[in-house]
Amino acid sequence: MMVSTRGHYALQVMIALAEQRTSRFIPLKEIAAQQDISEKYLESIVKLLVQGGFLEGLRGKGGGYRLLRAPENCNVREILQLTEETLAPVSCLNERVRPCPRAAACKTLPMWKGLYALINEYFDGFTVADLMDAGSGADNYVI
Repeated sequence: MMVSTRGHYALQVMIALAEQRTSRFIPLKEIAAQQDISEKYLESIVKLLVQGGFLEGLRGKGGGYRLLRAPENCNVREILQLTEETLAPVSCLNERVRPCPRAAACKTLPMWKGLYALINEYFDGFTVADLMDAGSGADNYVI
């Protein structure tokens, strides 16, 4: 499993909006400049986040995007599942793929299922609020 730039940038957008701590709409152009990401590429990402119920968009003057949920209610696994085709480490665990005819006899399938469960559990343990706090340096006391 490899998270694409789409998943990575989706998290960056969510963090950027959450750090604004405002209910106003933030223009995509501003987010793109702040994150140094192509505005055109971000359009496709925020579209997914709007469809997934994470963001609200407004067109026209004063338009842009804002969070629909509090950062502590924005789960990383949900965001990545929305933006990535799958988080499954092997294609036979991808829900969008036809079931493997050899699954019943597969000696490695239990291992892959275990890894998939760990991946989901790991990402379930993070929210956008956690990611906002990760770069604060509060736990990095050095003598």
